[in-house]
Amino acid sequence: MTETMPDFADRTDFEDADRGLVASPATGTITADDGRVVWSFDDTAFLDGERPDTVHAGLWRQSQLCARAGLYEVTDGIYQIRGYDLSNMTLIEGERGVIVVDPLISAECARAGLELYRSRRGDRPVTAVVFTHSHIDHFGGVHGVIAPGADVPVLAPEGFMEHSVAENVYAGTAMLRRGMYHTGATLDRGPTGLVGTGLGFTASTGTPGLIRETLTVRHTGQEEALDGVLFRFQMTPDTEAPSEMNFLLPGRRALCMAENATHNLHNILTLRGAVVRDARIWSRYLHEALELFAHESDVLFASHHWPTWGRDRIRTFLSEQRDLYGYLHDQTLRLANQGHTGTEIAELLELPPALTRAWHARGYYGSVSHNVKAVYQRYMGWYDGNPASLWEHPPVETAKRYVDCIGGIDAVLEKGRGYLEAGDLRFAAQLLKHAVFAAPDNTDAKELLAQTFERLAHGAECATWRNNYLTGAQELRQGVKHTALGAVSMVGALSVEQVFDSLAIRVNGPRAWDEDLTLHWHFTDLGEMYRMTLHNGVLIHSRTGAPADGADLGLTLTKADLVGMLAGKGLETIRHTGDPTALKTLLSVLDAPDPDFAIVTP
Repeated sequence: MTETMPDFADRTDFEDADRGLVASPATGTITADDGRVVWSFDDTAFLDGERPDTVHAGLWRQSQLCARAGLYEVTDGIYQIRGYDLSNMTLIEGERGVIVVDPLISAECARAGLELYRSRRGDRPVTAVVFTHSHIDHFGGVHGVIAPGADVPVLAPEGFMEHSVAENVYAGTAMLRRGMYHTGATLDRGPTGLVGTGLGFTASTGTPGLIRETLTVRHTGQEEALDGVLFRFQMTPDTEAPSEMNFLLPGRRALCMAENATHNLHNILTLRGAVVRDARIWSRYLHEALELFAHESDVLFASHHWPTWGRDRIRTFLSEQRDLYGYLHDQTLRLANQGHTGTEIAELLELPPALTRAWHARGYYGSVSHNVKAVYQRYMGWYDGNPASLWEHPPVETAKRYVDCIGGIDAVLEKGRGYLEAGDLRFAAQLLKHAVFAAPDNTDAKELLAQTFERLAHGAECATWRNNYLTGAQELRQGVKHTALGAVSMVGALSVEQVFDSLAIRVNGPRAWDEDLTLHWHFTDLGEMYRMTLHNGVLIHSRTGAPADGADLGLTLTKADLVGMLAGKGLETIRHTGDPTALKTLLSVLDAPDPDFAIVTP
């Protein structure tokens, strides 16, 4: 069946993306204090040319749209910084200054964006910060717009800190490593490498941070006045993020949809990893937003991409986005209830023609294929119901047996090359993956798989698929590129419980099996005490009002002392009683996370 495609002659998105440009970037790069370039506007210059054969036509179009950069006026008193990072930063003018919504990933990029705004709108102070949800590209640059400890209200949806920490600290290393594939961070910028992510170009590489909110949004309909501007909120948990909210500015007739409605099909489960999202509730919250806010809105903007103007267009946009997630959810379950597995449904399910013709419903960031599998996973889990899947060998042992069955590594490579030349790229990749895992030192196997990944990438409409394929090819040829950890800069914002949770995740269970320790922590600056035990390889902690009696080690300290101790300062400045070797024993059973683990090789 020939796929229905949108009309390439329709230039509405380009007109909207260019509308309201106030100022282009003042410099070609954004740098850190040490001179390191964390963002380059020149990286997207190649997108001004004609599309090459190495990029899908729809993805090239989307990347051109996302490459627009500068300060844009959305409507009276509302501006956006676009193209300064993966996401947008929105600036809402109040009575005394400016309210910053979603200050990008890096402090350097947020600071540069604010400077551009001030160069055209005056040196207005930041009077409030709003985080729409718990993803780092919407809070990480906060220290570029306000100083740590600044007396400025910070708003976020309920659960913001819990989920920000769970994603960026608890599973931060694994997600960051996978994120290198997801965003194409290590790829050369250009027609054979990184052309974008579908949401924006890529993630900046500056300094991320995190601060706690001072005001929590807990329910739909909650209203807050910030610097004389009325915000009316809609809570949308378990949609694009576990903690997320939209808001209406009734005085400006402007609706912010956070990341719940953007100009692409989003992810029910991102390829970098995340908690599986709820497509059903996502669709329902979009319908609720349509009912609550569309009649009061003349413009809709979001934390990625460009705005939509006009009430009729807003209603169409929201209803099609609603139907997109609702259809994926309902049809996946319909087919599951007929006995199909997730991988089978991903081949069977087609979107309605009206949605495939809508540019904003295309799969530049999330695909129909992997979103269907995510819906299936949410309800049914990893097991497909076939007992043969219950106890399969792990990848290396499976690969060895496949290679043996086919007749050795040379026979596998011959078969793989045949499928590649015949254009069956999908099976060539499946087969050659076994060759690489069975014989990881075989350069012919790695090169053949790399060529297969490249060809798959060049035909991919989904930017994150392209980035995964190309980064896989890069790793096969060049080895693992170093992944810099960024969670350290967030430690100061964590609660004591969250710091202790992050330690518990690092305990090497087998190495700690025989240890039995009790530590008592008294935080004088917080007025809190905790009792911690290490037993059976499990680190347990809880608040207590009891003294340090019976503990192997008692520590009296501040939270800053705790952060310093974990950074390697030891007990030098910390009052303690009991046996200090208890702390040494605890630290000795903690594993360091590995940000450079292999993905396409064993």
